[in-house]
Amino acid sequence: MAARSVTLGIDLGTTSVKAALVEAAPGDPSGFVVLASCARAAQAETAAQSAAAGPQPVPLLLCPYPHSSATLGPYREPLLCSGFMHHLTATWELCKPALSSGNGQEQDVRRIIQALHECLAALPRQQLRKVCGIGVSGQMHGVVFWKTGQGCAWTEGGAAPVFEPRAVSHLVTWQDGRCGSEFLASLPQPESHLSVATGFGCATIFWLLKNSPEFLKSYDTAGTIHDYVVAMLCGLARPLMSDQNAASWGYFNTTSQSWNLEILKAAGFPVQLLPDVAEPGSVAGRTSQAWFEIPRGTQVGVALGDLQASVYSCMAQKTDAVLNISTSVQLVASMPSGFQPAQTPDPAAPVAYFPYFDRTYLAVAASLNGGNVLATFVRMLVQWMADLGLEVEESTVYSCMIQAAAQQRDTCLTITPTVLGERHLPDQLASVTGISSSDLSLGHVTRALCRGIVQNLHSMLPFGQLREWGVERVIGSGSALSRNEVLKQEVQRAFPLPVSYGQDVDAAVGAALVMLQRSLSQQKS
Repeated sequence: MAARSVTLGIDLGTTSVKAALVEAAPGDPSGFVVLASCARAAQAETAAQSAAAGPQPVPLLLCPYPHSSATLGPYREPLLCSGFMHHLTATWELCKPALSSGNGQEQDVRRIIQALHECLAALPRQQLRKVCGIGVSGQMHGVVFWKTGQGCAWTEGGAAPVFEPRAVSHLVTWQDGRCGSEFLASLPQPESHLSVATGFGCATIFWLLKNSPEFLKSYDTAGTIHDYVVAMLCGLARPLMSDQNAASWGYFNTTSQSWNLEILKAAGFPVQLLPDVAEPGSVAGRTSQAWFEIPRGTQVGVALGDLQASVYSCMAQKTDAVLNISTSVQLVASMPSGFQPAQTPDPAAPVAYFPYFDRTYLAVAASLNGGNVLATFVRMLVQWMADLGLEVEESTVYSCMIQAAAQQRDTCLTITPTVLGERHLPDQLASVTGISSSDLSLGHVTRALCRGIVQNLHSMLPFGQLREWGVERVIGSGSALSRNEVLKQEVQRAFPLPVSYGQDVDAAVGAALVMLQRSLSQQKS
């Protein structure tokens, strides 16, 4: 009897860490089943927003503890024990922090790894013993630094061997805002189709080079947080980075599959910090230690971007597009084979092209305005009622407004919901037009708001363009969409293609599936 193909997927998200065990299931329509999954809130944000705070405290042990399910309201992302995300301190060996910045966004790597180990400890041990491959994804763009050979220490304490971060900086995340527009304008123009923005790894390193050069001298290695985890699991002297993550750092040419070394060297950039680049879906190495019940020598894939892993989890065919409406909105389609983006960045373009697998690209229209707009509207209504001396729960307001909009099938009211602007139009604000006395009911306004969220996405990527790219079906996912029948109706109205709902995007599952597909291919050969 052939060995069962079980793979472990890990996603190191912005706010939580998730792990999922996936097994091949030829009889299932999707071809796989999720055996078990667990998520833990990372709670990794640092109190002091410095530009990475030097080697981390050494944790003594891990104590997995149960987390109760928690939701942030009916229109926001849940933190569930089957969901996403990112030790006790013995000694503190902190370097002098790099220059502090009020716009900095950093996370404590120790806490991220602690959450990861809590997830692993919660998975069935008998299933972990069967794992034949580990896939890892995580939050893109960010950067963490460490010293070669000193990035972690493996301990035998507790129920299972674990690795503990040692000479590792804080993670400077994609949300970091210390690279202002004036600073970004001073950087050299990249030879890439993607612009460089604040929070991108190379931009952060440039900022540190200018504002805290002594900090950079403390480390000789850098990568994303998921590159770090892969390097520690495999004992790699130098991290490997997929082109998905390299492109997210900036100054990487996806056509030549190379860093802009000459441009960076001319600007004094410490190019020795740049990781080696490998194909997504390839193997970075094998586990150097037994990890919980996972055997030593288990294959570990090169770390993937969370966007690409999320899409991989539910895009069953290349003719599928994925629409995810959660806090924000993403519409993603796989570009035809042979497509190559223009090699000059266009910050004003509403659609970006990101490396996927097998040298193909994903077209991504990413709106900043999604479920968060509905949340803002709910909070506004609650505040208005409080001003009138009435108290009402946000969840009650939300359910009432969706019910009212469901009964109001159409409206002449038009709402442009861009209260947060957009990346390509940062100064754009929201607006309401077509106001008449007959369109001011809660049902009219909520219907117009849901329609506006969808139409704003349409303005970024006209849905007819999907047909030209060969898209035949749209997969709808995300918490804001799944819980909002009115939003579903507006999606069905707007798209000229069939829309189906089912498998939600899940980066941990996607990372596991990439390794599962590799395992099955090896068995066939």
